[in-house]
Amino acid sequence: MALGLYTLLLRLGLPIVALRQWFRHRGEAGQHADWREILGYYSERSIRSVFWLHAASANSVLAAAPLARALRAQYPDHEILITSSTIAGREALRQAFGNQVLLAYLPYDLPGATRRFLEHFRPRLGVVIGVEVWPVLLAACRRHGVPMMLANARLSSNLARSYARFGTLSRSAFGCLTASCAQDRATSRRLRRLGAEAVTVAGNMIFDTQSDPVKVEEGRALMAALRGRKALLFASTCDGEEAMLLDALGQDDGTLIIIVPRHPERYAAVAELAAARGMNVARRSQGEAPHVGRRVFLGDTVGEMPFYYAVSTVAIIGGSFTSVGGQDPIEACAAGVPAVIGPHMVEFAEATRAALVANAAIRVIDAGEAIHVARNLLDIREWRERMALAGLKLSAAHRGATERHLAVCRRLLPPTPPHFD
Repeated sequence: MALGLYTLLLRLGLPIVALRQWFRHRGEAGQHADWREILGYYSERSIRSVFWLHAASANSVLAAAPLARALRAQYPDHEILITSSTIAGREALRQAFGNQVLLAYLPYDLPGATRRFLEHFRPRLGVVIGVEVWPVLLAACRRHGVPMMLANARLSSNLARSYARFGTLSRSAFGCLTASCAQDRATSRRLRRLGAEAVTVAGNMIFDTQSDPVKVEEGRALMAALRGRKALLFASTCDGEEAMLLDALGQDDGTLIIIVPRHPERYAAVAELAAARGMNVARRSQGEAPHVGRRVFLGDTVGEMPFYYAVSTVAIIGGSFTSVGGQDPIEACAAGVPAVIGPHMVEFAEATRAALVANAAIRVIDAGEAIHVARNLLDIREWRERMALAGLKLSAAHRGATERHLAVCRRLLPPTPPHFD
């Protein structure tokens, strides 16, 4: 009953969702995405057996990389399919994997679209990176015998309450999962309360990520070209945060400000926002270098965080100064960049706690204090070096999550391929 009502409402809302997606991504490269895929019609097909991973966000793409590599090494006779839900997600996957994997859009959660998707790719195993639960798709996977698992799952108390509001629909969806790998014990408890079974605590695969060495070297080359000029990174900022942080900067002291907005559709608006404050802006996408006289370097490209971290001296973590709930500070720790974190980190509470306990990050109360602390870090080399080393040690100590995820994948593989006829 609940699933039928959900499907009906989704059918009625499909035109609105499609229009929203078009307006959100208009003007982006690739805006004329293949909408046939979103409805479950695909042209590319593998002649080999397929392992399917779904990565909805930039954070999920980071976590997907080590697991995709591990699956490919363990099962070289299988193809890796990775799906995304947005144009930006597709571009991030293309940047991360190139032509080493199959890329496709996840279909809308409608019976016909999900059936066509499964019959076309015939996956032996499905892995959702994070916590993104689609009731119709999960029910279809169960019917066809496709084992499904959540990987690198991180479920905040707010998100858990949101899922719980859907009652029977959520419980039936989580109950269709064959297994779940949680990042921490709190997530494990919340998943079980929502109806998930076979939940294990496997850690955070982002600790196992390997930054693109080409991007890292490119970033280090730019840092050398700056000739001692320090760089302060505003990492994955959300709407409203750039204005707060830029207004708190005060007079130009020669520090290069690198801004990487979380959402690509905001790139142009952030460039205009900085220019309106009299700041000369260099845009990465246009090949502009941050020469002397350019105060802001806008990171308006997708999938290049290793490059931006390699240039940076200190990072202020975005999403943490609004109600968004923060962004993951682990990438900064793994890059050896001291992290300054705002007050709102509910979505990354465990990762934040680990970074703070390790003294790899500092928490502040608002944007003004963030700039004040960041300036002190820029001035005190010994302090920066202690925090950088702490971040690297924290990352090294938490590696191994990918192998634990891979062990679960091995247990889930059915002895015979799933049935699609």
